[in-house]
Amino acid sequence: MQSFASLTISDLWIERAERDLCKGLSFSVQSGDVVRILGENGAGKSSLLKVIVGALSPEEGRIAYSGEDVTLDRSILQQDALYIGHSVGVKQRLSVAENIRWYCPDVCTNVLHEALKSLELIDYMDTPVKKLSAGQTRRVALARLWLSQKTLWLLDEPFASLDVKGVELLEERIQQHALAGGMVILTSHQNLLSLASRDVMLLP
Repeated sequence: MQSFASLTISDLWIERAERDLCKGLSFSVQSGDVVRILGENGAGKSSLLKVIVGALSPEEGRIAYSGEDVTLDRSILQQDALYIGHSVGVKQRLSVAENIRWYCPDVCTNVLHEALKSLELIDYMDTPVKKLSAGQTRRVALARLWLSQKTLWLLDEPFASLDVKGVELLEERIQQHALAGGMVILTSHQNLLSLASRDVMLLP
């Protein structure tokens, strides 16, 4: 993880299906920040994260990462970013442990076990994901947050399907990451996160 990192979004214009999702959007994030993107369904929250990570292209605007202009080439940012979309993206036939190793093939057994304990999944490590509840399945998808050394986390509706305990675990992990100098940008239409540094509102 970088000792200090920053992300600056300047005058961003995102258009989809001939509709402006945002225009002239500017905000910045630096080490220790948790920024929450708010908005109703269809307001463009997911598109914004995809533009930041380079999966989509904006109409206009500039994106800088730690002082480097990455508007045309996100490779520097992508090396240091972890993006988790709204879809859980887990393999239903694989066990919990197999899914995590699929995402993180180099993780050692001790670290894997510690992550599973933190997520309260250790008793299910050999259980196929298809036998888990929706909340447990979501925890499997989020396990990368307990294993990643990436500085910038881009999380699309990470609290979806989580129960109260799951929300508490995730908020604690996000706080730990920020305190360690990480940066988090997450989308939500729910007022769940109490530790956000600030909110960015997108209007539908």
